[in-house]
Amino acid sequence: MKRANFAFAALVPMAALLAGCGQAASQTKTTTSTKSTATSGGGVTGTKNSASAPSTAQFPAVAHAADTKVAPVIGIGHQPAPSTLQIRNLVTGTGATATASSTVTVNYTGTSYTSGKIFDSSWSRGTPATFPLNGVIPGFKDAIVGMKVGGRREVVIPPSLGYGSQGSPPAIAPNETLVFVIDLLKVH
Repeated sequence: MKRANFAFAALVPMAALLAGCGQAASQTKTTTSTKSTATSGGGVTGTKNSASAPSTAQFPAVAHAADTKVAPVIGIGHQPAPSTLQIRNLVTGTGATATASSTVTVNYTGTSYTSGKIFDSSWSRGTPATFPLNGVIPGFKDAIVGMKVGGRREVVIPPSLGYGSQGSPPAIAPNETLVFVIDLLKVH
């Protein structure tokens, strides 16, 4: 199934994350994903692919990282981009936990790892987004599963868990590594 292009209209705010939902199940089975574990103080979480926590050098800087009432500003990533999903808690939530079958309400900003350019943001639309986790790209789903309401996470999604060699023109280039800062507002 072909992935849909991004839609920036207010009527279709989640098209960017819902694109590729037909491939999500097959991609998840054939690619490595990350299970996160919260650390005290909102520290870095580990990945299945590494024995130790990812280096903070793999994460672009985030202005307003701990203030979930303000849109985050994501910097440019450091090369080389990580080849596995990287997750770090900027704020550790204390509410309900998202599962793979949850429908969630989030605020998020998505940028290119290499340029820092925003390609999608619920903050810029002025309204949070609500969607089922089984309908988004694998890296976005894996980033939210295990997250608690009230939390804010920064995630770096490699192309294999995002839009791959197809990209999602014109917003996302082929083989683009993505960065999201996600605030989990509600688990339905």
